[in-house]
Amino acid sequence: MDIILKYFPDLTETQVEKFSRLQPLYEEWNEKINVISRKDMEHFYERHVLHSLGIAKVMSFQPGSKVLDIGTGGGFPGIPLAILFPDTHFHLVDSIGKKITVVKEIAKALKLTNVEAQQTRAEALVRRYDFIVSRAVTRFANFYPWVKGKFRKEDFNEFPNGIFLLKGGDVDEEMEERPVSYVTYHLDDYFKEEFFDTKKVVFVPWEGKR
Repeated sequence: MDIILKYFPDLTETQVEKFSRLQPLYEEWNEKINVISRKDMEHFYERHVLHSLGIAKVMSFQPGSKVLDIGTGGGFPGIPLAILFPDTHFHLVDSIGKKITVVKEIAKALKLTNVEAQQTRAEALVRRYDFIVSRAVTRFANFYPWVKGKFRKEDFNEFPNGIFLLKGGDVDEEMEERPVSYVTYHLDDYFKEEFFDTKKVVFVPWEGKR
């Protein structure tokens, strides 16, 4: 938990309490439904919580924003972001029901009223959002068709409506498979731990308005 306070020292007491409860909750659920590898659980706050919060180092969601987390798995990046931005609504979706069960129970235990979890495929959704976030779900060329038509028209955040992806490795090679404009933010500019040396946040503005 110290690593979260190191990079986010201005958390409220409520946020600190919720973040501190995350690991015990995930350990408990991981015994029943495996959503995080045993090895990764040893580095839970660094590799899951702080990694998810890398998006928050790039931008802050305004109150009232609507964010879709595609392929959320056990709730990343959506759950940590929902704790950090309590006035933003997060819709966490995954096609695997067992994972969504874990997300729902953790959101309920933490009283995260700004989280909605649903078992569905991204393609089936008809709602519109300000932003879509995702962590290492699939290559961008596969991901892009899922999100077309899912953005609200009005922008009211610092960034135009679009996609924030948590990626590792050679981002440029992957993004060239489906040419779009994008900006890459290197997480080792924000976090000093070795894990983040190759980790990035990729922002893709929604192209529908152009």
